Amino acid sequence: MTRPAFATRRRGELFDALVALLLAEGFAHLTLDDIAARLRCSKSTLYTLAGSKEQLVRAATVHFFRSATEFVEARLAAVTGARERITAYLSAVGAALDPASAQFMADLDGFEPARAVYEQNTRIAARRVQELIAEGVAAGDFRDVHAAFAADLVATVMVRIQQRVVRANTGLDDAGAYRELAAILTGGIQA
Repeated sequence: MTRPAFATRRRGELFDALVALLLAEGFAHLTLDDIAARLRCSKSTLYTLAGSKEQLVRAATVHFFRSATEFVEARLAAVTGARERITAYLSAVGAALDPASAQFMADLDGFEPARAVYEQNTRIAARRVQELIAEGVAAGDFRDVHAAFAADLVATVMVRIQQRVVRANTGLDDAGAYRELAAILTGGIQA
């Protein structure tokens, strides 16, 4: 294996381990020394990933959402039918977010650069749901609904799920909440 290929693979493995650590424990309380010790690397290795802890957290958040998007889109690609596609999409979003601890979500909400990444991904997910609804309307599977409104409604609920408000109010875990959201949404717009 060539040196650049090894470095790229090692960088990916390090980001994966970093994301797993942050998802499990959050990040506000961790120092760069803590992170380096937990990942069994040096601080200088971390500095090859990002110039500061803040940049490292933001980069890890981007890495997490990029991986989550790939996972969700792969699940979606395996499904046909308008109702099934929306259900698969929302269920996959829930599954992708399942590893995120309450501490991670609280830290994410309290750190503007990472929160901005999360909010951008929620907007992207809402647009994707809007596309799926529009596809279903065009195919005659859904009644003619205002797709942008339905997507905005979904985005609002997604934020409440990810902030753990739905879990606190209903007892539903994220995956269950996304399944319920998909059932209510697809049932409400069914032709």
